[in-house]
Amino acid sequence: MTTRRVAAVDCGTNSIRLLIADLDESGTLTDVHREMRIVRLGQGVDATGAFVPEAIERTRVALHDYAKLMRDNDVTAVRMVATSATRDASNREDFFAMTRDELGAVIPGAEAEVISGDEEARLSFTGAVGELSSADGPFVVVDLGGGSTELVLGDENGVEAAFSADIGCVRITERHLHGDPPTAEEVAAAREFAAQRLADAFAHVPVEHANTWVGVAGTMTTIAAVSLDLPAYDATKVHLSRLSLDEVHAVSDRLVGMNRAERSAVPVIHPGRVDVIGGGGVILRVLADELARRAGITELVVSEHDILDGIALSIV
Repeated sequence: MTTRRVAAVDCGTNSIRLLIADLDESGTLTDVHREMRIVRLGQGVDATGAFVPEAIERTRVALHDYAKLMRDNDVTAVRMVATSATRDASNREDFFAMTRDELGAVIPGAEAEVISGDEEARLSFTGAVGELSSADGPFVVVDLGGGSTELVLGDENGVEAAFSADIGCVRITERHLHGDPPTAEEVAAAREFAAQRLADAFAHVPVEHANTWVGVAGTMTTIAAVSLDLPAYDATKVHLSRLSLDEVHAVSDRLVGMNRAERSAVPVIHPGRVDVIGGGGVILRVLADELARRAGITELVVSEHDILDGIALSIV
């Protein structure tokens, strides 16, 4: 069976991630290398509407290293997608020019592409449910990012509905969670903001049809690792782990109640997530309560496979 070595890059508001994988004709991925770096590309975009130069430079340094890994691993095709922060930035052409320079050294003509929130959700869904039994569907997959949160409903036949809500852990932190730790009033305002921004998603995605909730991407996997009380981050233990509604409440409240020094001392929280993981916990709790109320779902399944896998599969 013929295989191709491909690379997928997901550049979000908070992190940039790489997957190099072998992709066969049946659409099966075999990992060669996965990596994540916190670059905070969306720093200040919510307030100013533009990328700051140092954020683009942080992203360039990471992408330069990723491009070298692609060349060293003989990648023959690459797809890089840029999501929430890039859709919002007035100077986004500065970012795209940088990606043309770096990716063009791997595959001539390659550059990042902006995808819609709906496509972001669909790619996340494809990556997230690949290892799950169709008997557990329909699934609602939630990708809780830095600047946006995608909800997508579907089953083995494909996607039924998807929506990208304009809220993420960076956006909610910059707007509401200023104290160290945040005050009760700040947390209450953040929860109200999350509920308002997610209301449109729940209006567009009939989650009451779902049987299983799957959470993907770095905020979800980090929160799962904290809940599991792992001594060090272990993707094999996080992948397909399950959190009850009570466990979601407990870890979400714990994270937003910590000060920065306390969060920094938790070994599974990447230094680049320390400032924003409490905001992610606020959004997660609102999601959990709404899914319990609307669909009777009281358990979160956390997957390490997400939009990166969907991007790689889309290359076929």
